[in-house]
Amino acid sequence: MPMKIYVILSFDGETLENVYVGPDEEKALAFRPADFENCDALFVEIWEDGEKTDDFRLEEDEDLEDEELYNAEDNEEEAK
Repeated sequence: MPMKIYVILSFDGETLENVYVGPDEEKALAFRPADFENCDALFVEIWEDGEKTDDFRLEEDEDLEDEELYNAEDNEEEAK
């Protein structure tokens, strides 16, 4: 069974910094920008067998629905 490694990257507007690397999905996805100093956004990379299989921005829970709606509207505009 392949092992997933979660990499959490903190973005401060100019640079990305690894703030967590490990196999614990629950821990990795529980981080929020407020957990880190000078953090504007958090990004997740998921690695399996030495290959990146996914990456996305970690969103705050209360903002998630608005962000999903915004992304859906963007996708509709791009499709036109």
